[in-house]
Amino acid sequence: MNCIRTVSQLSLVCLTLVSNILAPFSSIAAPSRNPDRTVNCDILVAGGGLSGAATAYEGLLLGKTVCLTEITDWLGGQISSQGTSALDERPTQRAKQFYSRGYLDLRNRIEKRYKGDINPGDCWVSDSCFLPKDGHELLTAMLKDAASRGRGKLEWFPNTVIKELEKSADGKIIDSVYAIQHQPVKGASPINTLRLSQVIEDAYRYENSANFTKTIIRFNPKQTKIANNAPKWYVVDTTETGELIGLADVPYRLGIDPLSYLEPSSSSTTNDQYCTQGFTYTFAMESTKDAQPQTKPSYYDQYAPYFSYELKRLADFDLVFTYRRIWSPGQGKEKTFGGVKFTTPTPNDISMQNWTWGNDYRPGTAQDNLIYTKSQLQATGQLNPGGWMGGLRTEALSKAEEKAFSYYYWLVAGTTDSQLGNGVKVPVPNNRFLSGFNAPMGTAHGLSKYPYMREGRRIIGRPSWGQPEGFTIAEIDISRRDYSEEYYRQTLPTDMYRRLRAALAGLEAASVLSGKVDPNKAMRRTRSTVFPDSIGIGHYAIDFHPCMEKSPPEAPGNRERPGERRGAGQAYPFQIALRAMIPQKIDNLIVGGKSIATSHIAAAAYRVHSFEWSAGAAAGTVAAFSLKNGIAPYQMVDDLPRAEPQLLNLQQMLKRNGNPTAFPDTSIFNQNWQDWK
Repeated sequence: MNCIRTVSQLSLVCLTLVSNILAPFSSIAAPSRNPDRTVNCDILVAGGGLSGAATAYEGLLLGKTVCLTEITDWLGGQISSQGTSALDERPTQRAKQFYSRGYLDLRNRIEKRYKGDINPGDCWVSDSCFLPKDGHELLTAMLKDAASRGRGKLEWFPNTVIKELEKSADGKIIDSVYAIQHQPVKGASPINTLRLSQVIEDAYRYENSANFTKTIIRFNPKQTKIANNAPKWYVVDTTETGELIGLADVPYRLGIDPLSYLEPSSSSTTNDQYCTQGFTYTFAMESTKDAQPQTKPSYYDQYAPYFSYELKRLADFDLVFTYRRIWSPGQGKEKTFGGVKFTTPTPNDISMQNWTWGNDYRPGTAQDNLIYTKSQLQATGQLNPGGWMGGLRTEALSKAEEKAFSYYYWLVAGTTDSQLGNGVKVPVPNNRFLSGFNAPMGTAHGLSKYPYMREGRRIIGRPSWGQPEGFTIAEIDISRRDYSEEYYRQTLPTDMYRRLRAALAGLEAASVLSGKVDPNKAMRRTRSTVFPDSIGIGHYAIDFHPCMEKSPPEAPGNRERPGERRGAGQAYPFQIALRAMIPQKIDNLIVGGKSIATSHIAAAAYRVHSFEWSAGAAAGTVAAFSLKNGIAPYQMVDDLPRAEPQLLNLQQMLKRNGNPTAFPDTSIFNQNWQDWK
């Protein structure tokens, strides 16, 4: 394979011209060399978060050889390397324990690890808050057990990034994948000494460096022949930002979708690729008996104008500390603030911090966005052969790290509040920042190994019945919102409003469109859309951490992008359509996690722990089923709405294996889902 890349003088000029907008990489990625290792897989999973772990779990139980790569050295994403080890769940689904079998296995193992207590942190945001390292260790044990039970084989590649995709001549098949695994140079600092922003560019370069030696790995299909000329293997993108989607250059969306009858709460009449949800470097802090010395970061004053408790009902340090408390060996006094009951912190309690007006970093312009758009990738040379560097703005990562350190200082020593004014925030010095390899985040610096990502690139599915431009799960497919509100009647164009009401009217749709029925009097369904190709489930509120209006996001007086929270609110239990996991152009690429085909607003619900697991379980099953039956995933949905026998077989397989594809009593005739909270 020849991956030597040249950069013309014109390209260099173009890169110079965009340097004020983009943060260019300090040097271009070196040309590739021969692989140091070749590995054969049935399923290659890129990204070891919850969705990637779930993909591997099901693939192993079905007897497949699964290769799993992860940029950090921990499995679990949200519950480990990103530090958000507080399970986001809805009360009804939790009460019924209606989850995928692997997610139930994980919950049971958490409870067993803590001797019958699934909430060792005694947090109030969730029924389960725990230490991130335990998330990694429990998932590692789960995958080992799954391989043993299913007679599959796991090839685990920590500290590994995907660098290049080799495609067939027609571009429809990924033939092989090149990856780079890094390990410390002898005598250099251990992994997790430096922050992500300090090592990420190095991780994507082929050449060895002062910090790392590199192993170049080529992944190939294990099978050499399969029936019907179907794909010989499957590559699954479960990365946190949709890396392979960007690298493969399949159609995708970023940020805000334009206002439409499907996305009636959109904050823009045009799409805005730069405004994605905020991302967060989490950290852990410990309550102490005595006051601790607190060191003010040199850059604190830059970020201090941003920090706030946000709302008066949240303006209490004890409430914020216990919100995501992940370890509580003692038992504090009962307290109520803002209508929330919790136990006060006691010495040695550990809290994980993930706060919107704290360590969230919320860029939203072309000058500071984290996830590069296609045009930005082209401008930085990342779509050239061998040029992929992860698709992220390193400067944004660095500033988010600074902001997280500054937020800790504000929590314990700050006296300002950007939203509530003076006199609200008081110092609370009886706390210390936890850092070190044995600390909860497992890093020398104390921040999470990778930021908690709420939104990445989202594929546009293949053209489908009713969606000729590409399948997407939209806002109105899941939202409980009453769209007869004055805002929608007055703001949406007449035809758009009529189409909205028709889309929600079910059997009355034709009458609404023709004008026979007043849009405001049409019956509104009270359930989510029922997809005939559902292969998984999820339930969570549409929860926004909006981007900020101006650059930089921490600028004094900056505000959230107006209208971004309009789409927020409760959602009905929803489904994961197979069509949402099949990208255009490439037949053996499956998408899981947060990068499935959803709109910007729907994505705000399709991002939490149990959803990620369900999507991963579906991806692993689809890949194994397709290999066994000699069929590509798109062939199971290309004749919808006509019957698809292989799709039915796939759905039955998922159900037999304890992976629900629908909630109880799901039916187009059951219009009442009001009891699901």
